[in-house]
Amino acid sequence: MSGARILVADDDEVLRRLVTHVLTREGYQVVAAGNGEEVLQHVMARRPDAIILDAMMPGIDGLEVLHALRQGETTKDIPVIMLSARSQERDVVRGFDFGANDYLGKPFKPGELLVRLKRLIGADSTPDRDGAA
Repeated sequence: MSGARILVADDDEVLRRLVTHVLTREGYQVVAAGNGEEVLQHVMARRPDAIILDAMMPGIDGLEVLHALRQGETTKDIPVIMLSARSQERDVVRGFDFGANDYLGKPFKPGELLVRLKRLIGADSTPDRDGAA
């Protein structure tokens, strides 16, 4: 059985690739998006098990995406980790106010991201080291 489906959204291609690599190495299925519009399209096409979402993206930013997700009946409970260079207290509080389940500042430690993700999606959705759920 394959791992949980994670949507990684960041306008920085290098960071998207890094997070994708970290997650796929752990057995997760990863879909990547470079902007808020792509995030919403992916979510409507196939609901992910969790989203790792940058706050600052061109067009629809991460907070607007988060707000839209929290308003949708079928998307309001998708776990979202905000991953942002904006990590001042006011930014973190704002992320939680918009409905983030967790908030991680950049630069980040891959191991910490994995632990936070596993905590959010639960043991049943977490792949083991062989990639099985």
